[in-house]
Amino acid sequence: MSELAQARGAVRLEATNHEGSLLGKNVSPQKFEAGKDAGFAFADILFAIDLNNEIVFGDAFPEWRGNLYDIQMIPDMSTLVEWKPGLDSVIGDYWLKDGTPVPICPRNLVRKLVASLADNGYAATVAVEIEATLFEESIQEARARGYRDLTPLGGSTGATYHLARSKDWVDYMEAVVERLDSVGIAWEAWTDEAAPGQTELNLAPTDPVRLGDSWARTRQVMREVAFERGHTVSFMAKPTAGFGQGAHINVSLQSDGVNRFFAEDGPSELMRHAVGGLIATMEGNTSIALPQITSYRRLVDLTGPPTTVSWGVNNKTAAVRAITGHSKYSRLEYRLPGADVNPYLALAGVLAGVLAGIERRIEPPEQVTDMAWCLPESAGVRRIPDTMSKAGAALDADPLLREYLGDEFVDFWVASRRWEWMEFHTKGGDPFVELSAWESQRYFEFP
Repeated sequence: MSELAQARGAVRLEATNHEGSLLGKNVSPQKFEAGKDAGFAFADILFAIDLNNEIVFGDAFPEWRGNLYDIQMIPDMSTLVEWKPGLDSVIGDYWLKDGTPVPICPRNLVRKLVASLADNGYAATVAVEIEATLFEESIQEARARGYRDLTPLGGSTGATYHLARSKDWVDYMEAVVERLDSVGIAWEAWTDEAAPGQTELNLAPTDPVRLGDSWARTRQVMREVAFERGHTVSFMAKPTAGFGQGAHINVSLQSDGVNRFFAEDGPSELMRHAVGGLIATMEGNTSIALPQITSYRRLVDLTGPPTTVSWGVNNKTAAVRAITGHSKYSRLEYRLPGADVNPYLALAGVLAGVLAGIERRIEPPEQVTDMAWCLPESAGVRRIPDTMSKAGAALDADPLLREYLGDEFVDFWVASRRWEWMEFHTKGGDPFVELSAWESQRYFEFP
């Protein structure tokens, strides 16, 4: 038994499902010591249960249509931290009995793509801007109200960058970053955002696997702090009618300690090819970046999210913003994901696009130098798929994402999105309102 495990009362095993929820279980220090090398058995059905705890039929992973056997969650000991007195936590990956990684495990996908980048001589540095909305009510009150008509914490007026937030909102955010510090999650900034009760929290740049871990844990910290203070927080793409919330990913590539996206006169050749790959895969990646029915309700021109398959230098209306001209900070900001995205899958999708671009030396289309919203068809810029069905079909037909993410994952994911569409249209969802009660019930607490 490790000294750390001996000193605690329990160890929490953590990993995400496809929906991005942090799943796991608590084990005794003795159980953890006995299984930390061989792994811990989890039913493989965890990847085939929807957010209403129903088994998803029609998935396309042949191995899993029969026995519902166990897979092994093997802890990554580098992630072991003291979560709170009496509880350690550790993140792991899922492995098959034959000793190979589960190909549809989100964290495995990121690790595979990081290895492919290394084979090309590059290491990625990534960061994320997490948006969330805080409410005064406790989670019990929120549940009793069906997650509707809640009171934004900090007042009913949204005011980006405004420092005059009331003490309850500020106290919450200060408690969150204190908890992040205590578990070793590096953050850079937090501020209020456009909608009432909304915040943006920026995690510091790091490698993709570590960022996925920190992103998933940060959402857990934000929930735990909210519960402790009698409040609630949601990462829905639109927790209320009105403003939505996203999760912008910033990415750069280094080799020999040098940022290879930098060039004196604008995007480097490598950055240009990375943009080419991200644009070429954007319609298919939309299914991953906008995973739920509500995700697509954000796609409204002039409201913040990108609506066109576009890029531009320092253009925040485009889907990919190229930040250029600085030897350290030159990077790409991928602005498509919603706040409800699975962190690992979002990163995997971005890395897949970057890899495809640099390996195939894909040239991007002309950048958009004006506003990328409300473009007429004559501009020749495609619209981002605006429904779950269109995005799923685009992913299903994308040969690049099939190559880099694997047929197993793509088939399984597309089947699960078809299931989600069917649940919405047969269990009470309403496409003709701004936000239906079915969506609030299904997505408010998850991922």
